[in-house]
Amino acid sequence: MKILMVFDFDHTVVDENCDIWVIKCLPKQTLPDSVESTYRRGQWTEYMGRVMAYIGDQGVAPDRVRSVMETIPFTPGMPELFTFISENKSTVDCIIVSDANTMFIEWVLQGAGLWEAVNQVYSNPASINESGYMELRHHHLHECAKCPVNMCKKKVLETYLSEKADGGEVYGRVFYVGDGGNDLCPAFCLSAGDAVMPRKGYTLDKMLTRLRDQEGNGSVSAKVIPWSSATDILQELKDSLQSQ
Repeated sequence: MKILMVFDFDHTVVDENCDIWVIKCLPKQTLPDSVESTYRRGQWTEYMGRVMAYIGDQGVAPDRVRSVMETIPFTPGMPELFTFISENKSTVDCIIVSDANTMFIEWVLQGAGLWEAVNQVYSNPASINESGYMELRHHHLHECAKCPVNMCKKKVLETYLSEKADGGEVYGRVFYVGDGGNDLCPAFCLSAGDAVMPRKGYTLDKMLTRLRDQEGNGSVSAKVIPWSSATDILQELKDSLQSQ
């Protein structure tokens, strides 16, 4: 049976937040208070829509935005991990579940020659309109009170696994790799044979530690394997493939 690798994107695949990195395409690499002050908690996608509208208003073309996004640094060891995955597609599937947007993710991975490693991207849909502006939409509707209004990663993962199972594909093991608070919810749909891999020192790692310290109350079923670099993840993946 195949292994499924599930990745968050910001501060996981790449070592920065791509929604912050995009500001570098502006002449002064800063946003005015009139834009920054419009952010409201839980409404990041709407805010990024206004950011991209402002970038368009400054005459920044999509090609310029893409060239800047292609300079975002990857987390140490991540290119090697994705290269390994792309070379082992017969035994490893890979999906990205991110609250960024589809266009940024595709640009970054294509620019680095790593796009072939990914089977599917689940993120907020982005497109360039007739005026040359990027537009963003919510990924989906959901009823999870713990997640941002535009995406519940648990719902994404559950739907993906269910659709695969309906097609006769059941994974031998699932690895979920992330860093943030919105990566906790999907960890609860993993089984005991799976693994949730939080980046050491980041929010997800701290949240899982608190759950564990609460004497297992509400803790996840999957094995928790923290990581510092993607080299750690690659070793876990190789060990899992060898043990099958």
